[in-house]
Amino acid sequence: MALTIETLMSKMPGAFIPEKAAGLDAVIQFKFTGAEAGEWYAAIKDGKVTVEKGTHESPKMTLTADSSDYIKIFTGEIDGMKAFMDGKLKLAGDLNLAMKLTQMFKIK
Repeated sequence: MALTIETLMSKMPGAFIPEKAAGLDAVIQFKFTGAEAGEWYAAIKDGKVTVEKGTHESPKMTLTADSSDYIKIFTGEIDGMKAFMDGKLKLAGDLNLAMKLTQMFKIK
């Protein structure tokens, strides 16, 4: 079964590594284009993460990517830094948060 954005986002809380997010209080907005266009956000606070469909009014960082590219980044088929350099992944806001993002989740 192919991985979908819906499945990927629903698995984020289970892949979260609380120790890597100590003291972090941030909201990350995800804007997906392409086949699975839509908006999601992940709120990280008190060592927990919650993921919701929709738009948050004040995210610390916004990540924009084609849904199929994001799945490939998350599964390791595409290197996230290369995707960013190639313009496939766009980031706005706290870019340090983007660097931490890859460390805060266990990617299978």
